[in-house]
Amino acid sequence: MEKWFVLGVDLDGVCADFYKGIKPLAAEWLGVPIESLVDNVKYGMPEWGMNRAPGGYDVFHRFAVNERNLFRILEPIKNAPQALRRLAHNHNVRVRILTHRLYVNYIHQTAVCQTVEWLDRHDIPYWDLCFMPDKSAVFADLFVDDSEKVIKELQAAKQNVVIFSNSTNVGLSGRRALDWNELERMVLSDIEEWQKRTPGVPETTAKSELVAPVGSGQ
Repeated sequence: MEKWFVLGVDLDGVCADFYKGIKPLAAEWLGVPIESLVDNVKYGMPEWGMNRAPGGYDVFHRFAVNERNLFRILEPIKNAPQALRRLAHNHNVRVRILTHRLYVNYIHQTAVCQTVEWLDRHDIPYWDLCFMPDKSAVFADLFVDDSEKVIKELQAAKQNVVIFSNSTNVGLSGRRALDWNELERMVLSDIEEWQKRTPGVPETTAKSELVAPVGSGQ
């Protein structure tokens, strides 16, 4: 049975430029100039006053997904699709997308459809797409996330995790990547160590040898 290096990758804040994409929608929702909203925010965007808006962040999030196609319009973080394509097609990497986009009720079908469309449109290769809050419940040789809560849970579970740096995780200790160029180098380094301790694994897998399952996004 062929062995794969499994890379567990978060979407929002790691592959998709979530805060840049949601900022104009937040300005519209709050009725304020976009220039008045700071770039550096924490989870839930209290710096924008979202916690004081009617219904709080959850109501805004439902509006952003349902009425403004949030998960369809987000731009990829620079170099994310290209790096993931290189890792998937040139190395023994099985990309496992891990996201908690279903935490707001009554928009699950819309969120899933927009997510799949976005991944396909940007040609991001993946073998597994997992919508779940407890990411430590699934296996990965390496996790990449930006959520402080998720990172702490993975660290507590003794998982191998890289923090993708942004304003929501400042001060959190652990291995960090500032961008996808740095992250790709870290993944390749981990792959080398994984190959040394995993007998029979080829060093690289040519693109022609990758046969993705139906609906995988490859």
